This record gives sequence, C-alpha cells and structure tokens, in this order.
Amino acid sequence: MPRLLGLAGLLPMAAFVCTVLVGGDQWRYAALALGWLYAALIFSFLGGLWWGLAAAAGDAAPGWLWGASVLPSLAALATLVPWLIGEPWPGHSLVWLGIGILASPLIDRRIAALGLAPNWWLALRLMLSGGLGGMAIVMGMAA
Repeated sequence: MPRLLGLAGLLPMAAFVCTVLVGGDQWRYAALALGWLYAALIFSFLGGLWWGLAAAAGDAAPGWLWGASVLPSLAALATLVPWLIGEPWPGHSLVWLGIGILASPLIDRRIAALGLAPNWWLALRLMLSGGLGGMAIVMGMAA
C-alpha cells in the first residue's frame, strides 16, 4: 500500500510538468506555481516524517535527526523569498527544492541504518525522491 500511494503522490507533479512542457501559455505560470507549492509541501512533509520517526524512537533517536527534521520546512520557506522581494520566481526555487528532495534520501539512509524505519523505507524513499526531485528540477529549468 505505501508504494501505491507514494507513486500516486507523484501524479500531481507529473501533471504540472506536462502542463509546463506542452501546455499553453495561459496555464504555464499556474503550473509552475503549483509545482513549487507541491514540491514545498512534500519536502516539508518529509521533515514531518523524520520528526515522527524520531519521536517514535524516543531516547534512541539521535539529536541530529531532530535538527534534520525541521530543515526541509525552513528550506521550502526560503525558496519563497525571491517571489516576496520581486525576483524571478519560481524557476530557481524549483531547482533548489528539487536538489533538496533528491538529497533527502541521505537522511533516510542514516535513519534506516539506525533501524528507525521499516525495511521497505529506503527503497521507496529513493524512488519517490528521485521522481519528485527530478520533476521539480525539470520544471525549474523549463521556467
């Protein structure tokens, strides 16, 4: 079930990428903005997952995991700053989100090595992060 639901979670981003690449100009900016929003939400969600794993581990959770769990939300928020100050957006922001999402399995690998995640965790995370991170970068480069 987690694999099927995880793959279904890639569908919105795939729709946004297709709209950016082959859709008309009238939908382009909306698709870019929605793609940024979706990537930012999922990146923040990953931090929440890490927080939950740390909380479930209790005293066995390493301190770095608590710190790592808040970084995705802060990074996602930071990618909104260019829009707030009138700089070009969301192209570079999508690329930065994509890089962060692609790098997130480095944390998952450490979590799995500590035995804090289920056996299937890392394989699923690699697949989903590769998909979402790659699509965010493609959208950002196409912006």
